[in-house]
Amino acid sequence: QVQLVESGGGLVQAGGSLRLSCAASGRTFSRYVMGWFRQAPGKEREFVAAISGSGGSTYYADSVKGRFTISRDNAKNTVYLQMNSLKPEDTAIYYCAATSRTFLSRTYYEYDYWGQGTQVTVSS
Repeated sequence: QVQLVESGGGLVQAGGSLRLSCAASGRTFSRYVMGWFRQAPGKEREFVAAISGSGGSTYYADSVKGRFTISRDNAKNTVYLQMNSLKPEDTAIYYCAATSRTFLSRTYYEYDYWGQGTQVTVSS
């Protein structure tokens, strides 16, 4: 019921910033909790951040607290991930995901829909 498309990835120097966007299809975007995950080569998929349907509640992995900010614009059916103070260990493919659950989740299998991913590379 939901199609997701990420954009905004690229190459950035350590300490720099990037803003990722995730565009969703459909009329019921505001009903979904949205999340960002990332996966580096040879590593498991890792939770990054999640946001409630209204945008009023957020949840972050400890590794990105204070550096990343998740937000959403329901009028545009879009969720964002603002990434500041980037580190080489942030290098990964970043995926946008949606779940019909009403609470914030950090578990990948609780998300129902996924985007194709966008590459983020941070050089030292």
